[in-house]
Amino acid sequence: MDRTSRSAGPGTGTRKTSPGTAGSGSSHDRWTRYRFREVWDLDATPARVYATLARPESYPLWWPQIRAVAPVGDGRSGTALIRSALPYTLRVTAEELLRDPVRGILEVALRGDLEGWARWTVRPRPGGARALYEQEVEVHRPLMRWLALPGRPVFRLNHALMMRAGRRGLAAHLAAGPEAV
Repeated sequence: MDRTSRSAGPGTGTRKTSPGTAGSGSSHDRWTRYRFREVWDLDATPARVYATLARPESYPLWWPQIRAVAPVGDGRSGTALIRSALPYTLRVTAEELLRDPVRGILEVALRGDLEGWARWTVRPRPGGARALYEQEVEVHRPLMRWLALPGRPVFRLNHALMMRAGRRGLAAHLAAGPEAV
């Protein structure tokens, strides 16, 4: 069973944006950039949590808002279709930047409707594992850019709902036993 999820808004990430991603620009661009940080405490070993998170093709099995994942090329990248509460689907291609099971880190570059990066860091905690999710992106989808200022609170809420569903789905998936992983 999962126990904790904490969200934080812009300015809470620990990594600077890489060149070519979510970069500087006009003051309007500031409203199209997002930084997210989530902490999920899970009742499974860090190795099981990491192994599950390292298989993005299985995300649609336990994360309802990840509608589809299709590998691209050499298996180090793939395209995902993501849809939460709002009536639009994001198409994002993720390319693996770092896969380090010893340190418990998975990191990808994102491009498409969102551009930037995302990272999972899995660590042990008493009774299970803690998965830290960090993401820094800029929205490229035209309608979301146009609605950047008035829609920002709704977009952030949409993301929070998606992450809460992901945490619950992963906890249930892990509780179902090793054969589910």
